[in-house]
Amino acid sequence: MSTGRTFAILALFSSCCHVATAPASGPAAMSPGQQQEAVFLDALSIPSPGEVFAAMNRACRPNWATLVTPATAPVTTDRTQLALAVGVLSANGYTAIDAQDGQQVKNVGREIMNVAKALGVSQSLLGRGNSLIEFADNNAWDALADELEATENEVKLTMVEQKDRDLVTLTSAAAWLRGLDVASGIVLANEDLKGASLLRQPELARHLASRLRELPPRIQRGSLVSGVGRSLESIAAILEIPDPAKEQDRENLQKIHEAAASIVKEILTSASAAAPAAAPSPSSSPKP
Repeated sequence: MSTGRTFAILALFSSCCHVATAPASGPAAMSPGQQQEAVFLDALSIPSPGEVFAAMNRACRPNWATLVTPATAPVTTDRTQLALAVGVLSANGYTAIDAQDGQQVKNVGREIMNVAKALGVSQSLLGRGNSLIEFADNNAWDALADELEATENEVKLTMVEQKDRDLVTLTSAAAWLRGLDVASGIVLANEDLKGASLLRQPELARHLASRLRELPPRIQRGSLVSGVGRSLESIAAILEIPDPAKEQDRENLQKIHEAAASIVKEILTSASAAAPAAAPSPSSSPKP
């Protein structure tokens, strides 16, 4: 599987070529502006949920079929929430791939396309959506994983090209949090906490939290973005606790799982559902 770091750079060479089918003659040289964008995306590169899940497979053989969740994007016009949703949906896609649930992968692809359209970055993704469907129909699971990662990174790349690079930070943070949500649940499900060591990477949480603090104030002020930042900070603090005893380790992992799951739920909550119900007007109140 290609990494996000690799594809982010290769995508800038040729956004229409998949990594595995790059022309033998080599890509065209990048312009100075493209080089700057590649450096930006490279600095944000973190392990994709697919890479984390692959490591979990080696550690404890999860039952992925029980971990698949419906692929439903939030109904909202908030661009920051839509960018966060891309990350969560991508992580859900990797879960469906590991479960070899082709229909759910197609559902995830459709939802990502819908969100990309709402963000105004869908024009270059039509081929990606068709590829996801084709690979799912043919049970080409490795190709699906690569194509899903390519789709997520192409959304990020288009955000950068459209001067929405701040949204890339949100997508990366949400993907990592959803991956942590799933992975921590897997670890907690086995008595020996197999795979727990794979989660002890507080520097990733700190890195993403610091990137959120660098966002423009107008973005940071949003309640959802603030919540993501707080979740990352609290998770990093727990992950930094050195060598906890087994029972304490389980308790810490439970806190991490709950924090990640809670913010993921908020990210996928539609604006209409999140809004408080309007109080009845005096004229419409029932008479005593």
